[in-house]
Amino acid sequence: MAYAPSVQSLRDVPLTQAPASKGPSFFARLLAAMMVSRQRDAEREIARFLAGRGGKFTDDTEREIERRFLSSASYWWAASTID
Repeated sequence: MAYAPSVQSLRDVPLTQAPASKGPSFFARLLAAMMVSRQRDAEREIARFLAGRGGKFTDDTEREIERRFLSSASYWWAASTID
């Protein structure tokens, strides 16, 4: 004979829930930290690029920044290692 719990035995088990966490989850905090880190890296690279171009932010430098840093990720990594 197979064991099958009865409905009555399930009613005797108290249903308690753990208190909900009050802040963001570990993964949400990890993702936020990664995004902040990548933002800082991008700003550092752009500042380095501008410093190499004389520090002026012109239309030409804006277009070059967009071309270099907003294109595919593989180009961004390759460009940052070349300069």
